[in-house]
Amino acid sequence: MRGIPLSDSIGKMMGCKLLLVLTLWAMSTEAFRKGAQMKKCHLSKYKSLPPQELETFKNVKDRFEDIMLLSDRKCNTKIFHRNWEVKELSVHDRVILVKEQLHLIIDVLENIRDPNLSKPLGRPLEILRHIREDLKSCVSIGLQMSFATETPGCLEASVVLNLFRLLNEDLKCAAYMEFCT
Repeated sequence: MRGIPLSDSIGKMMGCKLLLVLTLWAMSTEAFRKGAQMKKCHLSKYKSLPPQELETFKNVKDRFEDIMLLSDRKCNTKIFHRNWEVKELSVHDRVILVKEQLHLIIDVLENIRDPNLSKPLGRPLEILRHIREDLKSCVSIGLQMSFATETPGCLEASVVLNLFRLLNEDLKCAAYMEFCT
């Protein structure tokens, strides 16, 4: 999205629904050949996030749910829906899945225009960016994701409401490496 005027990139991103092409790709192939090692990949600190950081994300989620209740927003998005578990993926594919989800989540959260929600996103975005940087040392592959039409509000809702699953399930499983159960 770099190099594209902000208004154009927001419009294109927010007018789209993520079709996790990554899902099919991750289920059918491995991003790395068997036995490949991830160099300088230290994710063990994400096995359990500090309670105060999780509380920060909970506050954002609660505020967002309050805003949604007051709006006439009707969403039935399935951007993050899947009928499989992250632990079924290879260690490498788990890390790629989390990295790609983080890219989308950070892009959406950085572009939320409602000041009631965007203002408290400072610390959560800082945490998510830090996690994304740590993941970059684990994987050098990037994926192209496909998009279809989705309203900006429903895309925001899907991202915010799935933050806890990303942090408490997907990231934690990637951090446990082979020992994710």
